[in-house]
Amino acid sequence: MSDADDGTEDRFAIPRRPQRRYPHSGGVEYDGETVFTLVPTPDRSTESLQSLVERALSADRYTFGDWFDLPMPLYLVNDELTGDVFRVSVRDGTVRFHVLPATESAGLRGLFERLRAVESELTWQVDCHVE
Repeated sequence: MSDADDGTEDRFAIPRRPQRRYPHSGGVEYDGETVFTLVPTPDRSTESLQSLVERALSADRYTFGDWFDLPMPLYLVNDELTGDVFRVSVRDGTVRFHVLPATESAGLRGLFERLRAVESELTWQVDCHVE
């Protein structure tokens, strides 16, 4: 779905949430995955998209951090306005919103609208993948 569809309300409907598990060995694991992949036009480098995401997250409503030692940017985001928590990754020229068990669509839509406001010349194709 692209910006031209103007289906912002429906494009972030969450078809299925992952289930949280607490294994005996400790930690937390998730069964299932729902990821919204945002592909910009024109194409942008991963570094450019990382900068865009960080500028979007600098708004007052977000608390975020990149506390993970991974070969790609991965942020845990708290939208203080909606109360939603989700992960955002930047990889291979895309921005990905990773749904957590309690994530609602409002938080995803809010960050998407913020990305569009920060760089209004971009259009976005949004795809949802459920595993």
